[in-house]
Amino acid sequence: MLRSARTALLRLGRAVRTPDGAGTAARDDGTVRLPLPETLPASLGCDAVGVPARHGFRLMARMPRTGCVFADRDWWWWIVPAGSDLELSWPAPALYVRGIDVPAVRPRLIHWPDDRTPYTPPIPFYLMVCQLAGTAPAWAEGPLPAPPGGARA
Repeated sequence: MLRSARTALLRLGRAVRTPDGAGTAARDDGTVRLPLPETLPASLGCDAVGVPARHGFRLMARMPRTGCVFADRDWWWWIVPAGSDLELSWPAPALYVRGIDVPAVRPRLIHWPDDRTPYTPPIPFYLMVCQLAGTAPAWAEGPLPAPPGGARA
């Protein structure tokens, strides 16, 4: 799959690098930590959104900007800023994971972002996933709660 993924992404004009998969050994709980590139600062923290592999190319082709994307045989994982699930209901078939420990088997980096951030913008991606799922976006109603320790600006 990685060879076909690399070929398809190169056709889309995307930069692609695939590491050797070091550091992606499965843990006892069946999760794997996605190995983020050290050269891309993740100052906002990281969460991951997975979609079944059969939808990966379609989502990738329609996103205006994409951060790091990892893939194994069954799932593609997009890196989003931590907290991208706040006040959002990510619809099935998507799987939102807090942090970067995901249920995967030897995921590999298949997309290296064009800019200096590992993140896929979460709102456009959320809207694309809702469209894929055939559901309306579920936005929170009313004001967002103040974060611990202070009011919102």
